[in-house]
Amino acid sequence: MHNHAAPADPFAAATLGPLTLRNRLIKCATFEGMTPDALVTDELIDFHRTHAAGGVAISTVAYCAISPEGRTDRHQIWMRPEAVPGLRRLTDAIHSEGALAAAQLGHAGAVANSVSNRAKALGPSRIPAPMGMSLTHKVGIDEIPALRATFSDAAKLAVDSGFDALEIHCGHNYLISSFLSPLLNRRRDAYGGSLANRARLAREVLETVREAVGPDVAIWAKLNMFDGVGTPGPGHSSSLSGFNIDEACQVAQWMESDGFLDAIEPTAGSSLLNPMYLFHGQAPRKAFAQAFHGVMKLGLQAGGPVFLKQYRYTDAYLLPLARELRKAVDLPLILLGGITGVDSMKLALAEGFQFMAMGRALLREPDLPLILQNDPTAHSQCTHCNLCMPTIYSTTRCPIRTGEVTGSGWPANVAG
Repeated sequence: MHNHAAPADPFAAATLGPLTLRNRLIKCATFEGMTPDALVTDELIDFHRTHAAGGVAISTVAYCAISPEGRTDRHQIWMRPEAVPGLRRLTDAIHSEGALAAAQLGHAGAVANSVSNRAKALGPSRIPAPMGMSLTHKVGIDEIPALRATFSDAAKLAVDSGFDALEIHCGHNYLISSFLSPLLNRRRDAYGGSLANRARLAREVLETVREAVGPDVAIWAKLNMFDGVGTPGPGHSSSLSGFNIDEACQVAQWMESDGFLDAIEPTAGSSLLNPMYLFHGQAPRKAFAQAFHGVMKLGLQAGGPVFLKQYRYTDAYLLPLARELRKAVDLPLILLGGITGVDSMKLALAEGFQFMAMGRALLREPDLPLILQNDPTAHSQCTHCNLCMPTIYSTTRCPIRTGEVTGSGWPANVAG
C-alpha cells in the first residue's frame, strides 16, 4: 500500500495538490516579527521577496492569526479586511520572484499573550497561559461553530490576498494542538477524552477551510508528532506524555481519509511546555531572558534550564519520528527539521518524503537553495546556535548574518 517512491532530485518541479512547484523546497513558517501594527510592512515584503528570490518553491508567511485573541501578541497580523491590501502586495512580491505564497493560519490558544492582545487566551480547558500570566478561557461547545466560521473567513481572506496555499497550524500546543493533547485537554464533552474526540476540532477546521477555498488552493496541516513531554517514539502512550507519535499516526490517518488535505508537515515540541524540542541545537537561555521584561524575564532567568532544554543537533533530526508517520499514511509529507544540504534533501526523498521545509538555514542564507542547486557539495553556514529564536520578538534575523555576533554564534554577553 505505502509505495512512497520519490524522485532523487530535490530541485525538480513537483506537484502539491493543485499546484506546480518549481522544486521541492518550502520556506517554513518562522514568525517574522515585522508587523508592529498587525499589518504587512515593506520590511516583511522585502523579507519574503528575498527568500523567494533565493530559490524556494513556496515562501510561507507566519503567523496569520484567524482572530485578534489568536495572536501570540498584538504585533501579529490577524486576518481582517484591512490586512488584505498589504497581503496582496506581499503575495505579488513573492510571485514576482517565481515562487508561490502560503499563509500559515492558526490560533495561538494558550500561547497567546492576553495582556498584549487585551483579550483572553483560549484553551480546551482552563490551563495556564504563561505569556499573559493568566488562565485560558475554556472554549464552550457552543463557541466552536463561531471558531470554525472564523477559520473559514480567514481562509477566504487569504485566498483573496493571492495566497496559493494554506498551512493550518495543528502543532506546538497552539489551540488545535492543545485540543489534541491529553495533558492539556481535560474536557468531558464531544471534544475531549478519547483521541477521536480530541481530534474532532482539527478535523472540523480542515473541513471548514476546504469548503471555504475549494479545490484550487493547496492545504496542508502542520501536525505535532510529539509535544516534547514524556518519551518520544511509538509505544509510549500515556495521558502524562501529551500528544505523541502513536496518536499522531492515527490522527494523520483520519485526516487522510477525510480528504481535505494535500499534505502534512510533521512537527514537534510545544511553545508552552518544551519549545527547544522543535529546534534542537544550543539553547540560548540568556538571550531569551534578555528579550523579555519583568516577570517573564525573571522567570526565564530562573527556569531557563527547565523550560529551554538542550537537544543535540543532527541533520534531519525529526526523521526518526516522521518515519512512523510516513508508514501510517499515503499523503505527501513535508519533512521539517535540519534540512540544510543536498544530502539531507536526498535522504528525505529516499525515505519517501515529497517535500522539505527549511527555516533557520534560510535565515542564515536566504539564497541557500540556489547555492545548493549550483554546487551540491556546498554546506549551510547555519551553526544551530538558535540565537535567531529570541529575535522573533523584534525583527527575526540571523545575528551572525547581520554581524551582531561572531561566527561561533556565542558572544560573551549571551553565552547560553
